[in-house]
Amino acid sequence: MRWTSILAIYTLFWTLAAFLVMPFGIRTHDELGLEKTPGQVHSAPANLNPRVIMRRATVLSLVSFVLYYENYVHHWITIQDIDVSRLFGLY
Repeated sequence: MRWTSILAIYTLFWTLAAFLVMPFGIRTHDELGLEKTPGQVHSAPANLNPRVIMRRATVLSLVSFVLYYENYVHHWITIQDIDVSRLFGLY
C-alpha cells in the first residue's frame, strides 16, 4: 500500500472518529447551571473543548486504522468471508 493511500484512509478514519466522539462530554448551559446570553440557542454547548475531541479522535482513529491495516496485510477477513446473499436475504 502506498503512503498516499495510507494517509487518505487514515484521514477518513480520523474524520469518522471525530464525528463519533464529538457529542461525548458536551453539556449545555442549562445542564451546567450557567446563564445564557439573550438569543442563544438552548442546545449550544457550554463546555466545548476542541483539543479533547481531537485527542479522542486521534486515539480512536489510530486504533481503528491499525486494525484495518493489520487486516489488510494478514487477510484476516476477506470479501470471500462475507456472505452477501445472507446479509440481504438472497438465498
